[in-house]
Amino acid sequence: MTELVLIAEDDAEIAGILEAYFAREGFRTVHARDGQVALDLHRSLKPDIVLADITMPRLDGFELLAEIQRRGRTPVIMITALDEDVDRLQGLRIGADDYIVKPFNPIEVVARAKAVLRRAGLAQAGAVIRVGSLAIDLDSYQVKIEKDGGPVAVPLTLTEFRLLAHLARTPNKVFSRAELVDACLPGSDALDRTIDSHLSKLRKKLEQAGGEGLLISIRGVGYRLGVDP
Repeated sequence: MTELVLIAEDDAEIAGILEAYFAREGFRTVHARDGQVALDLHRSLKPDIVLADITMPRLDGFELLAEIQRRGRTPVIMITALDEDVDRLQGLRIGADDYIVKPFNPIEVVARAKAVLRRAGLAQAGAVIRVGSLAIDLDSYQVKIEKDGGPVAVPLTLTEFRLLAHLARTPNKVFSRAELVDACLPGSDALDRTIDSHLSKLRKKLEQAGGEGLLISIRGVGYRLGVDP
């Protein structure tokens, strides 16, 4: 691998450990000791993935994540000693791709970074997913349903968009709730009822735009995106 990992971490010892483990797996790394330096390096070096500690000087991890999200689609993994649901959910809401709590196993961090990069690669491989009348633009995060009178936009939250895109990559495949959590809400400890709530809202929005019958729940199993063969 030749991917560049930006490690935004004010603890030099932790950063050094992460750099060593990523280098061992063939990654290139660059280290920023505070959020502002990380932001500058992100602009100049365009890393493939960012590992961002939450409690950093100058700019904290949430501020860094929000600015990176405004710039484009660089994957970001949040790393913190704060094991509070509110912090985790805030990071995921802003758009973090994963969330890791200290103390951590650096081998696991590398493995999860690889998984995030694989997901990002799938998204980049096809900018628009088309399933029947449904069009999902992975670059602009826009969803439209093609109707006789023209396309109808479907306004979705980030989580709803991720769930729909994941289902649409393999139409008619039934995904369990656990699979959807792992793919779309990594590190969130989401419960089954949380996924049910997100998908209930997603189904309602699709139906309001004319996409009746697209999102199908399979009792006792999970969910699939239904399309005509």
